Amino acid sequence: MSAHFYHLAIAWNWEYDRGFLNCIKSKAGENNISLLEISKENVEFVLEQLKNKNISFKNFLDRASDEDESFQPLVQYLKTLDTDIPYQINPPHLQQRAADKATMHLEFLSNGIEVPYTIIISPYTASDELQLSVTDLAKLGRPFIIKPANTTGGGIGVVTGAETLREVLEARQCHKNDKYLLQETIHPKIINGKRAWFRVFYAFGNIFPCWWDDQTHIYATVETEEELRFSLQNLRQITANIQKICRLDFFSTELVYTSDGRCVAVDYVNEMCDMRLQSQAYDGVPDAVVEAIVISLINFVKKDK
Repeated sequence: MSAHFYHLAIAWNWEYDRGFLNCIKSKAGENNISLLEISKENVEFVLEQLKNKNISFKNFLDRASDEDESFQPLVQYLKTLDTDIPYQINPPHLQQRAADKATMHLEFLSNGIEVPYTIIISPYTASDELQLSVTDLAKLGRPFIIKPANTTGGGIGVVTGAETLREVLEARQCHKNDKYLLQETIHPKIINGKRAWFRVFYAFGNIFPCWWDDQTHIYATVETEEELRFSLQNLRQITANIQKICRLDFFSTELVYTSDGRCVAVDYVNEMCDMRLQSQAYDGVPDAVVEAIVISLINFVKKDK
């Protein structure tokens, strides 16, 4: 008996991904794309069926294994397959590299992307003594930001409004195995009454800029007319350059226009995008943007299907 074939398999475990998944299911159905949902309830069964060659899938989107170890056996098994199929969207080794803020900071610098003035400090476990002077801190200005290099998601471990060396000493003990970035605080200029802070999505060759207020976390779509009127085209170019560096299929980045004319990358690569819909959560992504991202995914899967 031949294996049951799926064009796309999605591993997911977050209840708030349901709206995103429903949108994918709808667009997949419209385009005759077969979809396999892998949840905590069926992940062991799916792995067994894969090993027995009863099912196969061409593309795999993993939105679960970073938070749920029950998906790890599946991910590890897929790594052992000596084939390009299934293609893993955002391959793990690229995700891991992109998630390291210290690595991305240096890559951005070397590729001409504006970043905040930053001091990178070693993990506490590497040295409990910190070679950092008051003069070094003064270059950051006050207040400054303290963030772990690899501990990601929802601002985990990030300290905003830091003023003292003591705060640095205390913060780096929260994630003792992680490098830390000390960064100047970037202040956005105001454009047409809005803070010029943007979250830009890259999805399978397409770029979707959004206004994103760093204080309220509210999104708004950047309209084509606004891009032209306020000269925001840099958002697309910088995001395209970031994709060349991280080589991910799907991610977001945060870019800020400052009053001194810079466009600064402040949150380098978010490799696991929060895709809650704005119609379901006040701080969600505009529904039209989610739909456009899903269409980009479906078109990616449709190629040579």
